[in-house]
Amino acid sequence: MWKGKNPRYGLGYLKCGEKNKTEESYEQYLELLKRSGSIVWYEFEAIKLRLAKKTFYTPDFLVMRADGILECHEVKGHWEDDARVKVKVAAEKFPFVFRAVKKIKGGWQEEVF
Repeated sequence: MWKGKNPRYGLGYLKCGEKNKTEESYEQYLELLKRSGSIVWYEFEAIKLRLAKKTFYTPDFLVMRADGILECHEVKGHWEDDARVKVKVAAEKFPFVFRAVKKIKGGWQEEVF
């Protein structure tokens, strides 16, 4: 186990249900979208998707748009290779829109899978 003072959050050092600072910031953004009517609902780590026999993917946020479409949003500061593969596999297997979001100056950059 890594014993440094600042473990990398992306490697699973946060407990289930705990948000990192980027995820907390994105949740504030989602709240603005909800107030504006663009989305009607969101939940952090709401679902766990089985990709293979012993492989799962938990999207950071499940989001319902105003038109009723469900989206899975993955919030990233940077991508690890395995995380990108899991999102791509999930996007091929499940009938959700998958979005990766990254904080940039002045907003959020999105990638749709």
